[in-house]
Amino acid sequence: MAEEALKYGAQSDQPLEDTVVKIFRCAKVVKGGRRFSFAALVVVGDRNGTVGIGYGKANEVPQSVEKAIKNAKKDLHKISLIDGTLPHKVVGKSRATKVVMVPASAGTGVIAGSTPRAVLEYAGVHNVLTKIYGSTSAKNVVKAVMDGLLKLRDKETIESLRGVEIEAEAVKS
Repeated sequence: MAEEALKYGAQSDQPLEDTVVKIFRCAKVVKGGRRFSFAALVVVGDRNGTVGIGYGKANEVPQSVEKAIKNAKKDLHKISLIDGTLPHKVVGKSRATKVVMVPASAGTGVIAGSTPRAVLEYAGVHNVLTKIYGSTSAKNVVKAVMDGLLKLRDKETIESLRGVEIEAEAVKS
């Protein structure tokens, strides 16, 4: 799996970019006071159909971000996109979070909150509508968006899986 992920990153002519979605701070109370540790949630992508998410923990922020980026690069996935939008409506789920992503026409932009926007933009999606139901926890939202993106299938993939040819949709009157 790791070799396949690295292959996606090496295939693209664009270098991988990363962004920190959220930094989490945890305090442990000890005899001398509070001892803080940090965790980072990071998205890595080439803005052209390859994206990964990572989570890293350390005693300092830069080290946690570094670990998260390293984990995200190990977990890269290729996403099916059509002209900068999704091929079809999809629902991603993670624990108490449900994210609905609907393809949009050109010029709409990424209509999403800051957390799902990071994943969608680094995946290369330019036009999409999103709605989050349930928990809006950053960790769950990022995982739910990735779950939805991994469920996407383009027409050619479905045709090959089913062994039939899909015709264009009839015009609704």
